[in-house]
Amino acid sequence: MTYSIRNTIGQGLCAAVLIAMAWLMPAVSATAATSESYVSTPISARLITAEDAVAPGARLISAGLELTLSKGWKTYWRSPGEVGYPPTVDWAGSGNIADVEFLWPAPERFKAFGIENFGYKDTVVFPLLVTLENPGEPATLSGSVNLLVCSLVCTPHEFELNLSLDQGTGIDADAARLISTFAARVPDDGSASGLSVETATLDADLTSLIVTARSATGFQSPDIFPELGAGTAFGAPDIRLGDGGKLMWAKLPILAAGETLPDLSVTLTDGTLAATFQPGLSDVAPAPPFALDRIVPGVNELAWIALIAVLGGLILNIMPCVLPVLSIKMSSALKISGQSHARIRGGFLMTALGVLSFMWLLAGATLLARQLGLSVGWGLQFQNPVFLVVMILILTIFAANFFGLFEISLPQSWQAKLSRADGSASSAGGYTGDFATGAFAAVLATPCSAPFLGTAVAFALAGRPVDIFVIFTALGIGLALPYLLIAAAPGLVKKLPKPGKWMVWFKLVLGSLLALTAAWLFWVLQGVGGSTAMLVVAAGAALVILLLSRLLPLPARLKALSLASLVAATLLTPVFLKPDTSASAKVLTEWATFDRSAIARLVSEGQVVFVDITADWCLTCKANKALVLEREPVATALAAEGVTPMQADWTRPDESISRYLASFGRYGIPFNAVYGPGAPNGITLPEILNAEAVLDALDAAKQQTTALAN
Repeated sequence: MTYSIRNTIGQGLCAAVLIAMAWLMPAVSATAATSESYVSTPISARLITAEDAVAPGARLISAGLELTLSKGWKTYWRSPGEVGYPPTVDWAGSGNIADVEFLWPAPERFKAFGIENFGYKDTVVFPLLVTLENPGEPATLSGSVNLLVCSLVCTPHEFELNLSLDQGTGIDADAARLISTFAARVPDDGSASGLSVETATLDADLTSLIVTARSATGFQSPDIFPELGAGTAFGAPDIRLGDGGKLMWAKLPILAAGETLPDLSVTLTDGTLAATFQPGLSDVAPAPPFALDRIVPGVNELAWIALIAVLGGLILNIMPCVLPVLSIKMSSALKISGQSHARIRGGFLMTALGVLSFMWLLAGATLLARQLGLSVGWGLQFQNPVFLVVMILILTIFAANFFGLFEISLPQSWQAKLSRADGSASSAGGYTGDFATGAFAAVLATPCSAPFLGTAVAFALAGRPVDIFVIFTALGIGLALPYLLIAAAPGLVKKLPKPGKWMVWFKLVLGSLLALTAAWLFWVLQGVGGSTAMLVVAAGAALVILLLSRLLPLPARLKALSLASLVAATLLTPVFLKPDTSASAKVLTEWATFDRSAIARLVSEGQVVFVDITADWCLTCKANKALVLEREPVATALAAEGVTPMQADWTRPDESISRYLASFGRYGIPFNAVYGPGAPNGITLPEILNAEAVLDALDAAKQQTTALAN
């Protein structure tokens, strides 16, 4: 249902008539005609009128549908949001009624089950502008009402309301004030409120709507409610202010699009102000304002979040993503353990600089992507097949190098130019390798999430450009802390075991770790780019090893050929292996496909919903699954009656998953949440799961609470 000019005229006329009645005739002592009330536990409803009767010659009657909702219950606006439906009234049984104009006061935004809804709570009166067929004659207003009310559960209601008006005069001031109060909340056309819409842009894929608007007096607490026909639902808006608060830029994700799209209608609210517009669509979306007066966290809060980011980056060093790169640094540390403190310090400082440089590059790319309106998040580059191919080739080369198939070094002329004054081995070349090692460690850290990391990244991505650079720098410092520690105390390297035969076996172990990491990325590539891409890259990786091994004598080349064949066969194994579907191989948990809109329905039926957002490239997700979700007692709890486990796969880009994560202020995975009658808005779990936390959340979500969703 879209807004029309008739609504604007009707609400203005109705409000003017009612205000005049309420204030010009306060002394009249009469009881307004009122229907009998429909009463149930969550709601009571009745029809009211400002007039006691139909005055001689009267053509219009001011009436209202009054709903009184119990604590915690709500009903819906004409455009309800992701779920629900608006109240409807059939006036077919009325007598001497030509038309009933149903007016909609500006709604409030509700959030339950992680879903955006628009409507009303406590008391709402829908003003009715009633036109009589025969002016001045008795009339009967009969309405068949159908509406939905929700709290922790949703219940539909159908009932009849009847109100009869005889001929006569008389006004009830209280009823007139009540109806006029809500008539004043019906959005105008902007002339009285001082609100206006400048531009509205729908992207080609119907994934987002961007609206810019202005307020003559400056926005205080703005909100926006777009309408684009039945079946189209919008998520929470990203609202930014500029031009001293007079300009509003809002971006709303489109969660679902209807089959047919009528003209766009946009309702703006700002405190008691409200206006509705039908703007034309423009082709180019304006960029968000970077206003100095935008409401942002203070410096003290930024300092605390930066400290949290340092802790999160430090913890990343023990995550499985980073361990293979630490092995590379350990190997290089063994090689330089006999060199001077200056060389050791310089090498580890360059590694730390490599970590920070990648973090700065990532911050710049994030800011650019946000400016272009693209999705941003932690680890999203692992959804890019080109990035995966480059990483696979690098890891394959490193692994082959550890296996002793070839040595990579600079030409002697370069080494002579870059050598240190004291005649030691090419330190500049070594510094280049140290820098690359640090950058490589930072690259592999991004698919992992760790405690404190989610909080820091969410703060950065929701804040100013300076927030992004400060937080990403702090993450880099945390990740680089082990290298900075050794740079501060180079003597620690000399405490490592002296080189010997054990290093041969140690390098084989390190090479195996890197080969396993490459195999994991091959598996990720299969999910992102398909089996054909995986085959091509596997062949390319084997060819690279063979070409590099040509620098060695013939026996070594034969060795390289054998190893390349073995690596290719290992990496291609996932393509040819069929999953075991036998009963013994089945996990107790049978995951339902993630459906955000189904969460509210399931919870309203008393179900508990466990949401798991995962991806092939998220090693922490795999660890959570193997160590917690697929083990007892959690597996049995998730398979229990009344529990619905939902899983979303973010291996490939998916805007609906990105928007769902953003609704919790999260931009990376793993992410888990539990919904239920006792937790309609969801209980978010830590990045690294444990059985106790999952079971406690499931139990809490089952409990019926008296604190109902607003």
